[in-house]
Amino acid sequence: MRTERVVIAGAGLAGLRTAEELRAKGYSGAITMVGAEPRPPYDRPPLTKKFMTGQLDDTTLAADPAALGMDLRLAEAATGLDGGVLRTDRGEHAFDALVLATGAAPVGLPGSGGQQFLRTFDDACALREALRPGTRLAVVGAGWIGAELATTARARGCQVTVVEAAPSPLAGALGEEVGSTTVPWYADAGVDLRLGLPVESVERDGLVLPGGGWLPADLTVVAVGVRPRVEWLAGSPVKLENGVAVDERLRTSVPGVYAAGDCAAFVSGRYGRRLRVEHWDSALHAPGVVAANILGGDETYDPVPYFWSEQFGRMLQYAGHHSRGDRLVWRGDPADREWAACWLTASRPDSPGAEDGTGERMVALLTVGRPRDLLQGRRLIAAGAAVDPGRLADPGVPVRDAGAT
Repeated sequence: MRTERVVIAGAGLAGLRTAEELRAKGYSGAITMVGAEPRPPYDRPPLTKKFMTGQLDDTTLAADPAALGMDLRLAEAATGLDGGVLRTDRGEHAFDALVLATGAAPVGLPGSGGQQFLRTFDDACALREALRPGTRLAVVGAGWIGAELATTARARGCQVTVVEAAPSPLAGALGEEVGSTTVPWYADAGVDLRLGLPVESVERDGLVLPGGGWLPADLTVVAVGVRPRVEWLAGSPVKLENGVAVDERLRTSVPGVYAAGDCAAFVSGRYGRRLRVEHWDSALHAPGVVAANILGGDETYDPVPYFWSEQFGRMLQYAGHHSRGDRLVWRGDPADREWAACWLTASRPDSPGAEDGTGERMVALLTVGRPRDLLQGRRLIAAGAAVDPGRLADPGVPVRDAGAT
């Protein structure tokens, strides 16, 4: 069937990139994009970085809906799916192909007090105004967002306390052993970091802690993670599994319906499992596969996930995906300003350099101040090549030369 009407649910980066890719690949039919926020598509990563420090005042993406021939409908939220029709709180949109790109929403905590988040442009505007010298800021969560916000808030003269339920910062993303290497960064920046301390509730003037403890705060920001915005699909034929379940071609369980970005949980042949990647890089590149397949292509999506963070004067970059049980190899001393951590797993029998099925391959890499390691490591992960752990552990040996011989 000829595709003449494409509807995109979600007006973020993934949604916009889908429209751009469709036009770039020669699609001339109708495109309708609906977005729950009243703002046109904007970039999120700078909201915790240059926008929060005042180096940027706007992160709107350079896109002209008229030039794309796109009907952009803002402040219109998707509410349901009925056959070939997307329902919203302002009407219905018939489609031949539908792209689900509704993103994710922050997780809140119990309590009657005001808790702010750092997810949307409006969130960032409110926080930038509130971060004044002397403000007692409580950040719940020592993940990527919590660390970046603590960095900015200290630079603006706030008194910052970060409360984390896990035994280390970034425990969920990196594991306790690697995450614990960042603990001294907080103290050096003058941030009060409290670990292993779950918050019971957020109240008007602070946080209720276990055992009746109390942390006073003028402002509380909750940064304990996000959930995919898929509740509006409950009861629909679209399969949900930690988001919208899609195959390696980003197709949902419903013919003609695709998903991309933070809400999409895709099947990765590289890692042998379903992944949902909440990173800018995914929202940038997955739409190219979606657009190609809408137009009759047969492309697969199986990236080496990538993410970066700027915190406490350091640039952190992470590529790949690791699991509990993967072997950790340090590259340099974490007490230094520049180092890397690599995760290794058993090589596949078809991996280059591992014809006998033995050896190890790198599945993930974190670098601190070593961008060349990241670039070369990401290529090594993509190749699935066996590595020599001893050479990999030597920071004097380029990562690209750490392959097994």
